[in-house]
Amino acid sequence: MSKVTPATRALAAAGVAFTVHVYDYDPDAESIGLQAASALGEDPARVLKTLMALVDGKPVCVVVPSDREVSMKKLAAAAGGKSAQMMKPPEAERVTGFKVGGISPFGQRRLVRTVIDQGALGHDQVYVNGGQRGLQVRLKPADMRDVLKAVVADVVA
Repeated sequence: MSKVTPATRALAAAGVAFTVHVYDYDPDAESIGLQAASALGEDPARVLKTLMALVDGKPVCVVVPSDREVSMKKLAAAAGGKSAQMMKPPEAERVTGFKVGGISPFGQRRLVRTVIDQGALGHDQVYVNGGQRGLQVRLKPADMRDVLKAVVADVVA
């Protein structure tokens, strides 16, 4: 497995301090985020999942703790829209350039608005997908917010 991905290149280019963590990805896991947290021996609240949604038909990246679900109503409001829905996997892969299970908020094919759940900012360090199945990067949540120019809001159900 390569530890260099578009996501890790984007982080390095932005001058962000991060570490790379490899784990055994289970494609049959009920929850990819929870499986990553378990494999890394970390609290699921610190291992964030990256999801792709549509807010008023426009792509939005949403980053939430792996043990929580996104509230579509709260996401729509945070992104300044009226309605939100999850993006279908093939569309998420086309928009981001990453495979489902390896979607990172960093290094996506095109820049999309990003919303990070406010709970993520309560940790010193968080894990987020590094752009490949079985690859996580650990970094300061404030660095993630700043690099992505993300909106921070309560978006969990």
